[in-house]
Amino acid sequence: MPPMSDANQVPSIKTLHSPMSPATVLPRVEQLRNAKPFSHFLTDNFHRQHTYLRISVTERCNLRCTYCMPAEGVPLSPPARLLTTPEIVHISQLFVQEGVKKIRLTGGEPTVRKDILRLMQEIGNLRTKGLEELCLTTNGLSLHRKLDAMVEAGLTGVNLSLDTLDPSQFQILTRRKGFDAVMKTLNKILELKRLGAEIKLKINAVIMRGVNEREIVSFVEMGREHDIEVRFIEYMPFDGNKWSQQKMLSYKEMVEIIRHKYPGLSKVQEEGQNETSKVWQVPGFRGKVGFITSMTENFCGTCNRLRITADGNLKVCLFGNSEVSLRDLLREDNHGESVDWEALENMKRSQTDRSRYLSGDAEPVHHSERDLRLLEIIGMAVKRKKERHAGMGQLENMKNRPMILIGGASFYTSANLSRGPGSRRKTFGDHLGLGDGKKARILQSPFSILSPQGFSASRSAMRPERKSLPHLDTGSEVHQISVGHKVPTRRVAVAVGVVRFSNPQVTDIIKDHALKKGDVLAVARVAGIMAVKNTSNLIPLAHNNVAVEGCSVDLNLVNPEDEIPTHALQESGQSRGMTQPIGSCGGLRIKVTCESTGKTGVEMEAMCGVVGAALTVVDMCKAVDKEISVGDVKIIGKKGGNSGDWGIFTEG
Repeated sequence: MPPMSDANQVPSIKTLHSPMSPATVLPRVEQLRNAKPFSHFLTDNFHRQHTYLRISVTERCNLRCTYCMPAEGVPLSPPARLLTTPEIVHISQLFVQEGVKKIRLTGGEPTVRKDILRLMQEIGNLRTKGLEELCLTTNGLSLHRKLDAMVEAGLTGVNLSLDTLDPSQFQILTRRKGFDAVMKTLNKILELKRLGAEIKLKINAVIMRGVNEREIVSFVEMGREHDIEVRFIEYMPFDGNKWSQQKMLSYKEMVEIIRHKYPGLSKVQEEGQNETSKVWQVPGFRGKVGFITSMTENFCGTCNRLRITADGNLKVCLFGNSEVSLRDLLREDNHGESVDWEALENMKRSQTDRSRYLSGDAEPVHHSERDLRLLEIIGMAVKRKKERHAGMGQLENMKNRPMILIGGASFYTSANLSRGPGSRRKTFGDHLGLGDGKKARILQSPFSILSPQGFSASRSAMRPERKSLPHLDTGSEVHQISVGHKVPTRRVAVAVGVVRFSNPQVTDIIKDHALKKGDVLAVARVAGIMAVKNTSNLIPLAHNNVAVEGCSVDLNLVNPEDEIPTHALQESGQSRGMTQPIGSCGGLRIKVTCESTGKTGVEMEAMCGVVGAALTVVDMCKAVDKEISVGDVKIIGKKGGNSGDWGIFTEG
């Protein structure tokens, strides 16, 4: 085992006692006197009170662990879809006001977030509102550079993800160098603890048969002289990690491995009723050994945890695949845009606060109407939490996010991976059992988790997200999606298409206006505009209240020698050299741009415009070109709406 020495001297810090240390906690008698009934929003139907919130603050990670990152890689969400720091702080404050006592920041790797220190300082300030613990789950690669400031901000606990004590094995498992940096972080935490800083240190190790089970005893021996709890995690199935039961080493097997060398290993009393790990200790050791037994002996009965993903979705269970978007509701008052500090203050001022009295409260808890809507959605999701998660056989086949995108031990997840329009699965209140017309966005996450093959640098090699059909309800009945709850925003969509000629004379015939039916381009342009205006009559589930404020139909004849970029036929020139010949007889390029201010997008209007114009060209030219064809109809960009900008509107 690598030495954990005092070689890395730690600069002095202003205070060695956490701002949330017991010395600052109210006397027990005063706590009891001021106690309030626990929030019904955070209490589920099995009377579990959720006082622990885990927040993923980024999808990015500076390691590529084989059991965490799918072999084909994980596409990242566009920045506009991720929670901003003001949004995270506001959500944290809301949960703390409702009774959350512990917040853990996860990732990805949380320390790679640029403003992680500002974020921790803002959340640390919530200790005056009732927050007792502010913790971090990290791989430790860069934590040593930020640890002092984090302790100042109120950091009370660090869970260090470390699956091997062998530097060579570390590089194999993570596909990166960095073992020495992680040990530097570990030594620095131990030094701060020796100097009096009250930081709970836990090491999380995912144990996999045939990979690192031989290191279990070495991990246990880290606690001989140091106050460390090493927690062994049963290997869990998530999307992309090619989990197998044969690879999973059970809790009982791990206990037997330790007892072979330390027969006196015995179970000790857990610190609280909501502890995730079963805690053991070797006689004479300062540290403890924990086992997280999600697969063989679940601890669902005492679960008090809720999770928020980096893109703002609430997960009530790590292994559940239902998610509720808090981000979209939070942004409704900001026209669907990301909320910065100024926007947050403006939203607070514009809301008419009204008081909500908790049963038995001496003083009212003030919440804006927006926050009350958030709490109602949170409460309904919590009430839907199951008594326990699925068993091992079912979990293996369930779809869930990759762990890197959920925000777990050293795992990572994000529901919002696809960058195109309509990439999110959205259904409404019936998934939450809402019978009173209230609506909430639910994401049925299509993922499962961990992978030994690792990250593919090529985005084209990544497996595309499996999508659902939002127009189908749970009974597979067709319905039109309601947009009544949405806030009107500026919408723009651009669609393109190509008409290919099989007669080389058609181009000159059109230019010379030689067809008896008239000016092909002029008639096609009018037809495109008419098709845009009649979209709801052509597409059954399109909304008929879209007020198109602007529509341009551009028609350009293309000579046979010209080539059209296949990357969405963009005028930006960013086709990266990939071209597709228009054909030996030339053709016509069509581009339709639609603009509107409303609650739904105009992508279908733009595509209908392209098809309407194209079919008109075919109709007018078919007498002189029997094999004329239409193709490559697609959306190349959209702007506005909850899913943000896409395509040509995001290119620099």
